[in-house]
Amino acid sequence: MLLSRENEEKIEAQVLAPYAVQSCRSQGRLHSESEHPYRTCFQRDRDRVIHCGAFRRLKDKTQVFANDQDDHFRTRLTHTMEVAQISRTIARALRLNEDLAEAIALVHDLGHTPFGHAGEQALQEILKGEGGFNHNAQSLRVVDYLEDRYPGWRGLNLTYEVREGIVKHETDYDLPDAGEFEPEYRASLEGQLVNLADEIAYNAHDVDDGYFSGLLTWQALREVSIIDRLFNESHQSYPELPERKRHYHLIRLLINWAVSDLVAATAERIKKYNIKTFADVRTCPINLVCFSEPASGDATALKKFLFAKLYRHEKLLESNRKSHQQVTDLYHAYMADQNLLPQKYIDRLHDENKVQVVKDYIAGMTDRFALKEHQRIIG
Repeated sequence: MLLSRENEEKIEAQVLAPYAVQSCRSQGRLHSESEHPYRTCFQRDRDRVIHCGAFRRLKDKTQVFANDQDDHFRTRLTHTMEVAQISRTIARALRLNEDLAEAIALVHDLGHTPFGHAGEQALQEILKGEGGFNHNAQSLRVVDYLEDRYPGWRGLNLTYEVREGIVKHETDYDLPDAGEFEPEYRASLEGQLVNLADEIAYNAHDVDDGYFSGLLTWQALREVSIIDRLFNESHQSYPELPERKRHYHLIRLLINWAVSDLVAATAERIKKYNIKTFADVRTCPINLVCFSEPASGDATALKKFLFAKLYRHEKLLESNRKSHQQVTDLYHAYMADQNLLPQKYIDRLHDENKVQVVKDYIAGMTDRFALKEHQRIIG
């Protein structure tokens, strides 16, 4: 017997917390569609994202280290997968909608440029007089317009809740651009938790990649109080562990510490603010998904360390300077000669602003393709 969508929705009503987002209560899609017989609306959103071209291109987009340097460094795709896994864990522990949290996590970085934040900063500087560049807004543009796969409309036609999760994504590196998505209201708890799952993922995997790159040493890492505490915990449990396994164990401890604290602190805040319904979440004066105060301080100290010792390391800065220049060169080349663009982008110039078309083209590039284009056009 198939588990029908209706039965899935009944299970949600029985299992999820009363303040979670239930699939049957979605605010719907931009374009009307019939429901699927055995998948909920958020499961369909998740599947649509995974099958789209923009998602596949994440495999060749830089997270921190350019993926031509080593096959083992994270890419934007593997980062996204780690965020999705952590998001599901948090959602399940808090009795929230796992499918919605996963869909938001999978879609949250689709608008990222090639070359990580170096590429994004280049477009921000170039376009500061043209409305700027925000990868959250670009992610929404990808799923609402640039992906063109369905017979009745452009875009993936995702639910309101997933699209809201994109524009209200907020971390130290991402600023919300709520626009038409009721900015006076808080994001769903599912959307809020993805913000911090993103932070947990990049803190842990940047420690991991930074260590294996040789740019971070154990001596330096242990200057961070939470790393030192977890190192001592690992050593107490496994005093004879080889260094490489010690490192892997530390990364697991770091993720578990952060997720466990977040779940406990969020549950406490939900209780403190007497959250009983989804409407209570929306109108709460603060975000409910949070770390405890001590853990928040530890996480901030780790982020400051990574910024100073890893992201601002001269080797990465030099690589980022090159990438910044390459994106800048490509933008000006396409603006000077539209015939350098593929025909489908030239065709769009009849109805769309040239700046927008060029921005879309560059933002969608992988690192590898951007380098190939730069070599073709600039030499």
